[in-house]
Amino acid sequence: MKLVQFYAFGRHMFGSLEGEEIHVHDGNPFEGPIEPTGKRLSLDVAHLLPPCRPSKIICVGSNYRAHCVEMGRPVPDVPKLFLKPPSALIASGDAIRAPADVGRIDFEGELAVVIGRRMKRVAAADALEYVLGYTVLNDVTARAIQTADVQFTRAKGFDTFCPLGPAIETALAGSPDALRLVTRVNGVVKQDGHTSDMVFSVPTLLAFISAHMTLEPGDVIATGTPQGVGALLPGDTVSIDIEGVGTLENPVVAA
Repeated sequence: MKLVQFYAFGRHMFGSLEGEEIHVHDGNPFEGPIEPTGKRLSLDVAHLLPPCRPSKIICVGSNYRAHCVEMGRPVPDVPKLFLKPPSALIASGDAIRAPADVGRIDFEGELAVVIGRRMKRVAAADALEYVLGYTVLNDVTARAIQTADVQFTRAKGFDTFCPLGPAIETALAGSPDALRLVTRVNGVVKQDGHTSDMVFSVPTLLAFISAHMTLEPGDVIATGTPQGVGALLPGDTVSIDIEGVGTLENPVVAA
């Protein structure tokens, strides 16, 4: 199921995306089971929202070997973690707003893992049992600020710097460690990577993170970006496609 969250007729609701239609569900998947209502809506009358409401967004830096090489960084011995605030979230189709005074902003296409139930100190062998599904994330970054600061919060945390969606794929065919990721800017391929190049696999990351902090339903893990990161300018459109998961697309405007 491609699980979406949307706003229509004055309400926030969840449903499953099938082509150009949303099959409406009752309930909240992060609080309990959801049930189909039998109602269907056209995408034309619904506004897609980020597909979850995380208490935290945990990101992993330098998790693709080729990206480490392009950035001149060593391959890490343990996962490098940082946080993006939930206030940075926007949905697919919403505009990334480029602040005028921060210099270059970059795209970073990433596979995101959405947690389905509370997770604390879980072994890697059991970690995928706690996953609700997978979605697409753009870890937008103010590169000069990232270079200047000791940690990445300011560079990664601007409003609109975390596009997420459009849906959570809850029935991924195959392994999350065997997916192609392609990022395009204005239709031109910029990143063409594969999750098999990750330094730390999805189960390894979940085990490591859950040993340090409790993960709650709806929390998001951004698993890192492959090589090919580059700049975004107002007027650009950036799209990130992950096979079997979906395509996240956002325009860029001046703040």
